[in-house]
Amino acid sequence: MKTFRSAPFPLIATAAPGLAALLLSASLLAPTAVCARESAQAAPRAVAPRGALLSEEQAVVSLFEQSSPSVAYITTETVQRGVFGGAEVSQGAGSGFVWDASGHVVTNFHVVKGARRVFVQLDAGKPIEAEVVGGAPEYDLAVLRLKNVPRTLRPVPLGSSRDLRIGQTVYAIGNPFGLQRTLTKGLVSALDRELPTANFREVAGVIQTDAAINPGNSGGPLLDSAGRLIGVNTAIRSASGSSSGIGFAIPVDLVNRVVPSLINRGQAPLPGIGVTPISPDQVARAGISGVVLGAVGRGTPAASAGLQPYNPQTGDLGDVIIGVNGRPVQTLSTFVGELERAGIDATVELTVRRGEKERRVRVKVIDLRG
Repeated sequence: MKTFRSAPFPLIATAAPGLAALLLSASLLAPTAVCARESAQAAPRAVAPRGALLSEEQAVVSLFEQSSPSVAYITTETVQRGVFGGAEVSQGAGSGFVWDASGHVVTNFHVVKGARRVFVQLDAGKPIEAEVVGGAPEYDLAVLRLKNVPRTLRPVPLGSSRDLRIGQTVYAIGNPFGLQRTLTKGLVSALDRELPTANFREVAGVIQTDAAINPGNSGGPLLDSAGRLIGVNTAIRSASGSSSGIGFAIPVDLVNRVVPSLINRGQAPLPGIGVTPISPDQVARAGISGVVLGAVGRGTPAASAGLQPYNPQTGDLGDVIIGVNGRPVQTLSTFVGELERAGIDATVELTVRRGEKERRVRVKVIDLRG
């Protein structure tokens, strides 16, 4: 908010009697001349004809008009412990979009995490209370279901993120800083970024865009020029906390795999090979590059491949995973990202180091949640 300060009241010095009379007569005559000039200029100017919008402009206008009814304004109530031990209710806000005609709305997990109550406002209607039917912190995705489903729901059309190209035009619609249905335009700036989420996991194939994304845009749709969903706006990289031209969106191909599972089961599949890794902090402090195995589950693909865990009695590191499908793996988050990239039921080739020797083993990726 700008602060406007009043101009200081002008100081009038005491003058000689003759000069004072001259100033007084001038002050009495001046308003009449000013009013005459103002009355001559009081008529409003004619408006110049606009003509038709440029075809590019009309395309964007149509995209917004078709897509905005599918965008949701999400508000939450969360109970937190106060400074003196009492309970305090805090409010949050974010964005989302209509997934289907059954009243499911998709947003980011961090938008609704820990919420006691969730409300969804669609188009110009009143807020509708919703319940969280599933959440996947590993993908930062959540699904809500409206308790009162309007007949006029308009699910956002789905696109594909697999065939995106750097330089494509994209549009973000959301509620930055609580300003509902804000449209921003940009480009696909980069592809195949990695986005850290929860439990040392990363989302692979993330879309980077320079479309302005700010706090409150989280969970809103990223659209292509055909108005199709290609991503879910999730994060920005900024020192100030506001848009700096680097935003990230979860790719729609991943969203289209996770969301149906959240609707049906309340949770998303979790790709893995049946190992329990040692904490990345401990591995980093030991100066080790790769994934050190703390345990290998019985009957898992990792056990079938003959992988051996760290032995605390002898100090033998066992098998350290340093690559997946020819790509180097230096951290646990990188390893998890490669499993996400491969997908459940895929077979991956691991590069494993034991002592000074390296070997390659093939392992099937399974759903750890069964």
